[in-house]
Amino acid sequence: MPSRPPAPLPPTLADVAERAGVSRQTVSNAINNPDLLRPETLVRVQDAIQALGYLPNRAARHLRTRASHLIGLRMSPAQEFTANAAMDRFVHALVEASREAGYHVLLFSGGPGKPDTTAADLVRGYDDLLRSTAVDAFIVTDTYLGNPQTRWLSERRAPFVAFGRPWADPDATHPWVDVDGAAGVVLATEHLIGRGHERIAWIGWAESSFIGQDRRSGWERAMAAAGRATDGLALSVTDTVAGGREASAALLDTAHPSAIVCASDTLAVGVLHTLAERGLYPGRDIAVVGFDDSQVAQVVPPGLTSVRQPLEQVALELVRTLEALLAREPYDGRGVLLTPTLAVRGSSG
Repeated sequence: MPSRPPAPLPPTLADVAERAGVSRQTVSNAINNPDLLRPETLVRVQDAIQALGYLPNRAARHLRTRASHLIGLRMSPAQEFTANAAMDRFVHALVEASREAGYHVLLFSGGPGKPDTTAADLVRGYDDLLRSTAVDAFIVTDTYLGNPQTRWLSERRAPFVAFGRPWADPDATHPWVDVDGAAGVVLATEHLIGRGHERIAWIGWAESSFIGQDRRSGWERAMAAAGRATDGLALSVTDTVAGGREASAALLDTAHPSAIVCASDTLAVGVLHTLAERGLYPGRDIAVVGFDDSQVAQVVPPGLTSVRQPLEQVALELVRTLEALLAREPYDGRGVLLTPTLAVRGSSG
């Protein structure tokens, strides 16, 4: 019995590229990111795809829906000498919220984080994904002064939502979700005022940090409303345990506060180190409040009172906003600002 002739091999991406007279990268863009191509090039590639019957599973899905159901998220370099694990909690929340909406999160490198990192370094991962893979949209988490990512993505009309307000760009029109840090610090400061504290100090970040200044404004606002003085009670340092340690030592020596509010749990842990070195007990001798409600805050004795960001709600709002964005629903440009809560533990008495 004669054997059957072998079935013809299905056309490949290279076959499409040869027929259309373009590169393989151009074919990939036509499938995954058609907006990157000139109309005449896109038509030529699509004609070649149709003529050859090029429909592998992934390509077929993109051709039908233009959706990969992938959300790109750039991971920033790890911060040494800190107690900040808020990003880990946020990523877990985002993965879960995305899964419920039928999406998956694609993590990509944020680069080495060296002092000589350039703007091109910061956007390289976005550029690679726009050109070569099938992400539907991005979530941007770094919105500090001078970061080029949001502007770069806006100029290329790439869909994205920012976790963080457009601090340095009042004319920005992209969607964003953020946590009201000032409101959180108001809660922390009012909590200490309610415990009878008069001299409440602040340890925060440099003036160049919009987030840090926003949080400090909450301390100033609550102190002013209660008629409390703030002169000589505030210091700005780098966001490290050592920074909090040194600042709290200086404040205890010069300003003699009875309580200290910090812009982060990292700084608050530094304060706890100083108290331990001086034989002082948090909550009894000096009250301490942090910000982020990290895992460290939950386990360090006697428990660190801390402002808790609603990161699970942030993730839900980001995904909802992305869904509306991808559906081309109108965006009002006002953003979403969420209010944090205060997790009270032993460090505040």
